[in-house]
Amino acid sequence: MSIDIKYKPELPKTAQPIIIIGAGGIVADAHLPAYKIAGFKIHGIVNRTKERAQKLADQFGIANVYNSVAEAVAHAPENTVYDLTIIPEQYIETLKQLPIGSAVLIQKPMGDNFEQAKEILALCKERNFKAAINFQLRFAPFVSAAKYLIDAGLIGELYDMEVRVTIKTPWEIFPHVIVHPRLEIQYHSIHYVDLIRSFLGNPTSVLAKTLKHPAKNLSSSRSTILFDYGDTMHAVINTNHDHDFGPDHQESYIKWEGTKGAIIAKIGLLMDYPDGVPDVFEYCIVEEGRSPEWKTVKLEGSWFPEAFIGTMANLMRYNEGSTDVLNTSVEDVINTMAVVESAYQSSDIGGIKVK
Repeated sequence: MSIDIKYKPELPKTAQPIIIIGAGGIVADAHLPAYKIAGFKIHGIVNRTKERAQKLADQFGIANVYNSVAEAVAHAPENTVYDLTIIPEQYIETLKQLPIGSAVLIQKPMGDNFEQAKEILALCKERNFKAAINFQLRFAPFVSAAKYLIDAGLIGELYDMEVRVTIKTPWEIFPHVIVHPRLEIQYHSIHYVDLIRSFLGNPTSVLAKTLKHPAKNLSSSRSTILFDYGDTMHAVINTNHDHDFGPDHQESYIKWEGTKGAIIAKIGLLMDYPDGVPDVFEYCIVEEGRSPEWKTVKLEGSWFPEAFIGTMANLMRYNEGSTDVLNTSVEDVINTMAVVESAYQSSDIGGIKVK
């Protein structure tokens, strides 16, 4: 059975200029390349170190480089969308400077902890922002393709979802992240927590353990998170960023199983990061009287940078009124932050002692 899988994001109908606040590596590697592909107009950029913003402006042809957020806001055209790519501790002070009613895309995570997340949510509501968190994995081509097949009922009732990552992660290229006291779940597995929620909703509870490496000065680098969705749905995240034994047995995938079929998506970006390897998208739909057969579909684009089109496009479409669903809204993502907080609490408390 050949299926025409729809997986590319729907773009906004109106032009909405973007002002980027922050000029870190993620802006150069993902935001600006994605927006260039989509044809989004970047009106301006601002960064605490203006030289970094100017460098990106020169590289990507951005006309306006501002000295401060206040200056950027003062010169913002009508219908500007603000793209915050700063660190979480700067969110509140920056959001307070944006015009009431603004459309805002905020880099993940939604604060450094659940208390900050609640403050961000309250501020966004108070200022009537159309605010989304940039959990762009939801819009990666292989995730959108899987969602299309599942929503169409082609793999039947979903009963199993697994994320497994066994890789060597070069944390040293993330100097602001590597020192974080909640490294692995808060800055990596949080993507998968949000992803599982986007397919399955909010779990009843979570069981989790996040662990250090005995020879590394990191707060955590491996985690297991098990979600409780009742007695038929199995949902689990297993991550190991310490597999420094060559590529032969490294793996990075998302798997969905249903009563009529299954889907496996290889996340190529994480293998040999940051260079990555090609993604692989495969699905199997069981047809009565026929042996199971896996099909491989070549999808255009990947997590970086194409998925970043999806989060911004969704916000723009919500802002213009062409959709009434803001997928990664702060109101939705507060639940991702609640699950992450529960995972840390579970890890601290531990399991039931063996008698």
